[in-house]
Amino acid sequence: MNSQIQKVAVLGAGTMGQGIAQVCAMSGYPTQLFDIESSLSQKAISSISINLDKAVSKSKISESERNLILGRLSVANKLEDVEVDLVIEAVVERLDVKQQLFRVLENSSKGSILASNTSSLSITEIASGLKYPERFVGLHFFNPATLMNLVEVVRGTSTDDSVVSIMMDFSKSLNKTAVVVKDSPGFIVNRVARHYYVEALKLLEEGVAAHEQIDVLLRNAGFKMGPFELMDLIGMDINFAVTSSLYQAFHQDPKFRPSRIQQQKVMAGHLGKKTGRGFYDYTK
Repeated sequence: MNSQIQKVAVLGAGTMGQGIAQVCAMSGYPTQLFDIESSLSQKAISSISINLDKAVSKSKISESERNLILGRLSVANKLEDVEVDLVIEAVVERLDVKQQLFRVLENSSKGSILASNTSSLSITEIASGLKYPERFVGLHFFNPATLMNLVEVVRGTSTDDSVVSIMMDFSKSLNKTAVVVKDSPGFIVNRVARHYYVEALKLLEEGVAAHEQIDVLLRNAGFKMGPFELMDLIGMDINFAVTSSLYQAFHQDPKFRPSRIQQQKVMAGHLGKKTGRGFYDYTK
């Protein structure tokens, strides 16, 4: 554990929030989960329990360790109940939602470090309406957070150096590789990796190959997952939102142009594994 961070709260009980909460609890941090739909927080803890049961069955952790980890997890029913040293936000990728949330948090969580897990939105812009933007920082985990080792610590224009340092130490306490990056559209990984998805979607649009073929070829070229499998895992809505955000941030540069095929998937509610259908059918 990090000596300056004793308790953590994760806001948003979706796939990313659940993964971040599990990582924090496994690393010894008492962790609160909050979601505007309170039932989702309890559901997330149930999912974490299932994940830990699998880890026990594979002898990765003991039964007593599992119980200790679950004992560190709790549900906050309202934002006013969040009393921690670090708040990590993992809600929908919308600037207005995040800004409103952090304005409320700043008043109710005095002295806490406020962090956003945003994939592509500007840390400086999210913090623009805060009284104390110096304690606001980006803490970008990758999906699935329990397996992916990298964390991007994103320094906003006003982020204090001490906050960046604490977040680096905190990330390392989670056994993550932490990298400090400047506040730039897509940061590092999403900016570079965006073309893995965009070019694959262009191939599909042009009828060069089916999505299954593209996935097989890229897996055999050394990638762990094909781009369409990865989009289904991440969530079509999230992936499309990040591409759209970068497209706007780079002044409609064609190389970041979102795909109509992906947009149609989002409109149809075919968001990938979490809805049972994306480019692949997971209901079978």
